[in-house]
Amino acid sequence: MGGRPPHDDDPLALDRETMRQQGYRVVDLLVDRLMVDGPPLRRAAPAEMRERLGGPPPAGPQPLEDVLSRLERDVLPYRSRVDHPRFLAFIPGSGTWPGALADFVASACNVYAGSWMESAGPSQVELEVLGWFKDWVGYPPEAAGSLTSGGSAANMTALACAREAKAGAMRDDLVLYVSDQAHSSVARAARILGFRPDQVRVLPSDATLRLAPETLAAAIEADLRSGRSPLAVSANAGATNTGAVDPLPELAEVCRRHGVWLHVDAAYGGFAVLSDRGRAELQGLELADSLTLDPHKWLYQPFECGCVLVREGHLLRSAFELTPDYLADARADLDETNLSDLGLQLTRTSRALKVWVSIQTFGLDAFRAAIDRSLELAEHAETRVRESDRLELVAPRSLGIVCLRRRFDVAGEGGHERRNAALAEELERTGVGLVSSTRLQGRFALRLCILNHTTARADVDAVLDFLEHEVAPEAPDLERAPYERNPGVATSLLPPPLRRQPLFASLSPEDADRVWELASEREAQPGETVVERWDATRDFFVIRAGTADVFVGDEHVRALGPGEFFGELAALDWGAGYGYSRLATVVAGSPLRLLVFPEGTLPELLRFPEVERRIRTAVQERLPRR
Repeated sequence: MGGRPPHDDDPLALDRETMRQQGYRVVDLLVDRLMVDGPPLRRAAPAEMRERLGGPPPAGPQPLEDVLSRLERDVLPYRSRVDHPRFLAFIPGSGTWPGALADFVASACNVYAGSWMESAGPSQVELEVLGWFKDWVGYPPEAAGSLTSGGSAANMTALACAREAKAGAMRDDLVLYVSDQAHSSVARAARILGFRPDQVRVLPSDATLRLAPETLAAAIEADLRSGRSPLAVSANAGATNTGAVDPLPELAEVCRRHGVWLHVDAAYGGFAVLSDRGRAELQGLELADSLTLDPHKWLYQPFECGCVLVREGHLLRSAFELTPDYLADARADLDETNLSDLGLQLTRTSRALKVWVSIQTFGLDAFRAAIDRSLELAEHAETRVRESDRLELVAPRSLGIVCLRRRFDVAGEGGHERRNAALAEELERTGVGLVSSTRLQGRFALRLCILNHTTARADVDAVLDFLEHEVAPEAPDLERAPYERNPGVATSLLPPPLRRQPLFASLSPEDADRVWELASEREAQPGETVVERWDATRDFFVIRAGTADVFVGDEHVRALGPGEFFGELAALDWGAGYGYSRLATVVAGSPLRLLVFPEGTLPELLRFPEVERRIRTAVQERLPRR
């Protein structure tokens, strides 16, 4: 058959020869662009980009050559090159050319992969790919899943499935438990699904930045005693911050004992199971009720490609299957699968084509080798940091992530943060490489994520050499209120309740007035409990007079006196309005007078640099003790 000629009156049609020529030109552009040297990141100011790209759309046609030239000149240079061998920031993304070509096929054919009736071939490809994934993580054949836009959509899908399976409609007594190392998408999903701040327990990770089973068990048992209904736990199998893998077998046992759904976010780390090294670090994946995976991370697929898997596959279908009258013709028969019944999207393209084509092209052993090399390079980086006199680990290496920083001869955490941040900026400015930063239990860290299949040992060494030996630029000090050795009366007129509080000593009179308006006063008698461990309240307390005792379980961990404060961990916003549960019980040790700052006011206090420094320092000291 000769094919379908374009209609003469079709304004968007092209003839065959023009289509071929344009396709060849685009492929040449892409190959040249992928091979070009350059830095991992090139920034641009909004004004520059408006100047380059602003203006109304053309009313008439433009030559494709002119359009592509503008794309090459004004668009593609100004972006991160996440596949660059020295892009070690965030979570890199190093796709494959066959995967990109498969995406091109899916887009050019405009594949719809929502119903079996309209996409038997693409649907079967996705079912095959999902079958591979189930086998790799140890899930049973009856598990079900769906390819999503990424880990965020997969986490949302899994938590929605958990709620539907365990509770049905949203209820006020349901509780979700997450580690403080959970990805921000978990908080976003909780907010969209209707979980209020007091329904999300943000639990502290331990010294290795993992969620301890005893911490989870204590939180669940406290909620059960108070009449709440523990619903689900979101654990990590490769936390974005550090690569940390929670103790999944032990957490699964806690969840099984209490009838709680265990979701494991393995978006970053999950596909490391293809490597012997990775599988050893990811023990227990198969015990999760649901899993998030991201093929566009450690399976080297182009964006966007995420995955949700549910162990009892019928629960995923029950949570999402809807068949309105206008889709009656596409209703799946017994042996057919409508992939739109297994997730959020009705209109969905085939994300499976790129996974299938790239693995068919290279073979699975090539992907195993690429993952294994990333893990070897991360181990090499960790060894170099341990052996260095100038660098230090901020957290143990886990999977492909190494968190470190340079030691500087400066006082305090703030000094180390400023100098290391300046060092990372200089690394980016020179084009040598790119790293990102994070904060781990109050300590600033530079973060290397080694994932790209393009990265070699020489690339890792070049970045570490820079961080270890480059003369770091001076960084400006934090803005602080001026200090006068002999202040006049006018500068000492703080409101009386704040006058003797070290936390507020740096405030101007005007700022102190505003702070005073935020607070109320409270008294407590000896033996009276001010806050109870695992409570969802989020007030922040400053002691005006008296003493308070702090307990974690039965252990007395500290005594607090006048001028000290507590409740800062619960009052801090972890993400999307959610915060830690109370992580300790505070009891009045003597008659106690308190300033109470209600929920939502702590961000106002953190606007003042010295107040923020004192509170952040307390977080750094206290959180590891929880």
